[in-house]
Amino acid sequence: MHQLTEFSTRKNLDVALAQTVSQILAQAISLKGKASIAVSGGSTPKGFFKVLSQRDIDWSKVTITLADERWVAIDSQDSNTRLVHENLLQNNAAAANFFHLKQGDELTDETLTDLNVAASKTLLPLDVLILGMGEDGHTASLFPCSDEINVGLDEKNDAVLMKVQPKTAPHQRISFTFASLITSKNIFLHSCGEGKKTVLTQALNGDDPFEMPIRAFLQHPSLNTQIFWAP
Repeated sequence: MHQLTEFSTRKNLDVALAQTVSQILAQAISLKGKASIAVSGGSTPKGFFKVLSQRDIDWSKVTITLADERWVAIDSQDSNTRLVHENLLQNNAAAANFFHLKQGDELTDETLTDLNVAASKTLLPLDVLILGMGEDGHTASLFPCSDEINVGLDEKNDAVLMKVQPKTAPHQRISFTFASLITSKNIFLHSCGEGKKTVLTQALNGDDPFEMPIRAFLQHPSLNTQIFWAP
């Protein structure tokens, strides 16, 4: 299932999404003393990150991570970790904790096992998940072109995190699995631009998640993916 909310400007979207997300995080802190959120990379969320970073909540009790990450140096322009540090872990949100997906030089099986254990204990279930969407309908690093897509979309997959090597995009990736992401209490798809609206329409009009993995979230019978879109 999905719910689409359209905004006239990206600024209006950023403000509304930041307000909604900060309220959810604050409620989680009030209920259980902590909160967790996974965000996505790319240029789309930068404005949202900057607005969210200024929200007045107890950020010291919030753990932020990424839905996926490229296995590149943290100072690389392609690093989502760098993006989050420069745009979200600022202002009030500088007090938040950050769970690094990219740890070490190589994504070994041992590293992946350790990260799976730590993520399961520290983060799950996520209070908030902010997804993005590529032109091919991928989300997180669940790429339709990858050999790992069947495992990645398997709801019975016990793994929290997985290696992915997309064939149509650079860099090895680490990504949360679909099975772990759907345990999130609040799921949002943040999308901007007419091109992405076309992709979204295509995703909503088809039913094969292996062709467009975002469909697995948008059309899942027991999920409510909230779509925030602006031109």
